Amino acid sequence: MSDHELRVSKIARGTVIDHIRGGQALNVLAILGIDGAGGETVSVGMNIPSDRMGKKDIVKVEDRELSQDEVDVLSLIAPEATINIVREYEVVEKQYLDRPERVIGVLSCPNHECITNADEPVATEFEVLDDGVRCAYCETILREDLASHIAAE
Repeated sequence: MSDHELRVSKIARGTVIDHIRGGQALNVLAILGIDGAGGETVSVGMNIPSDRMGKKDIVKVEDRELSQDEVDVLSLIAPEATINIVREYEVVEKQYLDRPERVIGVLSCPNHECITNADEPVATEFEVLDDGVRCAYCETILREDLASHIAAE
């Protein structure tokens, strides 16, 4: 897409998450804990034409850079996404997502009987599968709606 076709304005500083699979932008916002109540300035483009992907979503979050934990979870729902760190209107860092083998302490297990949901000091741990994640303790597999299982901090 050329500059004269930009649908969302540039940001001064923050993070641009580009090449999100079409229709996944709201899940990306949920993973980042952005619900509008925090006062962040966020721009979202959904189902934007893309030569590479057919349709893509894009999320721009002003004045915020993502943590590695956030990037790891994003890779689970948006593996093709790129993370662009913007400072003074310029992309200063571009990161391609790499799916980790495990995510620790980021997702909550939906199995109420899992030890991670008892009053034990056990961090959640999930093995990353091709089509989801599996709890390292009870082996419950999560394939959909990962955003709703982000562990509360």
